Amino acid sequence: MPKLYIANKNYSSWSMRAWVLLTQAGIAFEEVMVPFGANTFEAGSAFKQAMLTVNPAGQVPVLEDDGLFIWDTLEISEYLAEKYPDKHLWPQDVKARARARSICAEMHAGFGALRNACPMNIEAALHEVGALAWRDKPAVRSDVRRLVDMWTPLLEQYRNAPGSQHLLFGKFSIADAYFAPVCMRLKNYALPVPPHITAYIGRVSALPSVKAWVEQALAEHDFVEADEPYRISRDV
Repeated sequence: MPKLYIANKNYSSWSMRAWVLLTQAGIAFEEVMVPFGANTFEAGSAFKQAMLTVNPAGQVPVLEDDGLFIWDTLEISEYLAEKYPDKHLWPQDVKARARARSICAEMHAGFGALRNACPMNIEAALHEVGALAWRDKPAVRSDVRRLVDMWTPLLEQYRNAPGSQHLLFGKFSIADAYFAPVCMRLKNYALPVPPHITAYIGRVSALPSVKAWVEQALAEHDFVEADEPYRISRDV
């Protein structure tokens, strides 16, 4: 059985992508939690020491399968799509598949302003922080506009596709798993988006895998200072 190494569900957006993909696809795996902690990303931290045993970059997530260790989220997705072709993790149409890969690659490499200003924090309601980021950070507004411009034609094009779940390519795909943490950011920071984007965020949030991730994130009760730039405790 594959193993997936992840960090705190409340904070780790990259972990969420791989976990949601495996879970939503019904692929059995063993979860290995390596929690963030004090000085998480320093060389001598417990987190780094643990992760360096399976990933030379010392980061999460890592998929271990039959002695193979894969530590890039895109490659984890590609590997799973190739190993489990019956799961149809990418869209079946060649053009749709190319488009899905393109938007996932853009997410993988971009949206730095949104990531930095609105780090994933599922437990916290950070609406005021989001309002300030929206007011004061043009790059955040630009990132959100790009998401709206990216998602809108896809939601329209695949709305009436056979078996559509009204997701980015109709049925669930790697693309929805890839943008699930973004949906959490838009929701928890209450960033302004059009109603059809809010509806998509609601559908992603209602996926069984995403609901399970959120429930488990809320049950963690951790407070990692390095991942809490806007609060001094969970009670704030």
